[in-house]
Amino acid sequence: MTSRSRSLADKTPGKVLIRATNWIGDGVMMTPALGVVRQTWPDAEIVVAANPLVAQLFTHHPWCDRVLVYEKSGRHKGLGGLRRFIRELRREDFDVAILFQKAFEAALLAFGAGVPVRAGFKTDLRGILLTHKTPLTDGIKRLHHSRHYLEMLKAFGLCGSDLPPTLELTAEEEKRAFDLSSFQRWLVLNPGAAYGSAKRWYPERFAEVGNQLAKKLDVGVVVVGGPGEAAIGTDIEQQLSCPSVNLVGKTTVREMMAVIGKSCLAISNDSGPMHIAAAFDVPTVAIFGPTDHKTTYPYARCAKVVHSGAECAPCLKRTCPIDHHCMLDVTADQVVLAATELLDLKRDCSR
Repeated sequence: MTSRSRSLADKTPGKVLIRATNWIGDGVMMTPALGVVRQTWPDAEIVVAANPLVAQLFTHHPWCDRVLVYEKSGRHKGLGGLRRFIRELRREDFDVAILFQKAFEAALLAFGAGVPVRAGFKTDLRGILLTHKTPLTDGIKRLHHSRHYLEMLKAFGLCGSDLPPTLELTAEEEKRAFDLSSFQRWLVLNPGAAYGSAKRWYPERFAEVGNQLAKKLDVGVVVVGGPGEAAIGTDIEQQLSCPSVNLVGKTTVREMMAVIGKSCLAISNDSGPMHIAAAFDVPTVAIFGPTDHKTTYPYARCAKVVHSGAECAPCLKRTCPIDHHCMLDVTADQVVLAATELLDLKRDCSR
């Protein structure tokens, strides 16, 4: 019997380790699979191990019980830090490890921690460290990324109802969103993208979209993003003529989640905040250039993708080696039109 055919569904673990992915967007896209794990083992303690940013997605999450923060730039830095984290995991005495992160290190951590059942994709030469493994096939790669994790679980006999990407806020966090935005209703602009500059649409076009939609919808504009995108946020803020608040680099991940989750509309590059908006079912217009909109589009009922259809896309490059026309060809009017159609569609569906 191969490891691919060995089912985990008949096991009744007391404690399950989930190794989360290392990017916020991927972390959101793995939540449907996390839900299947919860459905399969409702009485198990489910613990998510993640880096400090991704860990914040799972604080107060309904499908996990605790979060362990893996601080590779802090107390778990280097070989000594790796050993320290392995010791911390070993003390937890996990029964099963589900490795959504596809890297060798994830398997090494679970193996070193003595977790008896270690399941994941057979990627990054880590198959020897896994007790249950399955290939990441070309067919799976062509699916939406949220399906990657579900297909992996399916290979191990773990199947559940079809769940959407899901995040959760507390009442206090929702209140904080209104305090941070200073508006009763607002739309969100997310001009950044941690992966690289090629994914970023232009600040002046974000500002133009913000000005048009703020007037059309009678709402404020809130600009969000990480610390490394502060200059972009300032650039947009200076070009906005409507009531606006620039929160780029000024919030935690959970505060940004709250601001996005309580907004009426999100305009975003292909990025973590785009997937956060989708998880909260916020109407989302996603602007795609070098990445594949067929596999990482916002997985939500109310979303539209705007892309130029450039022949060189998707190239998946972090920086454009030529003229960036995959983004240059996307106009502010196209994005405003997509947002208008999206909001009209949502109104029709809610009647």
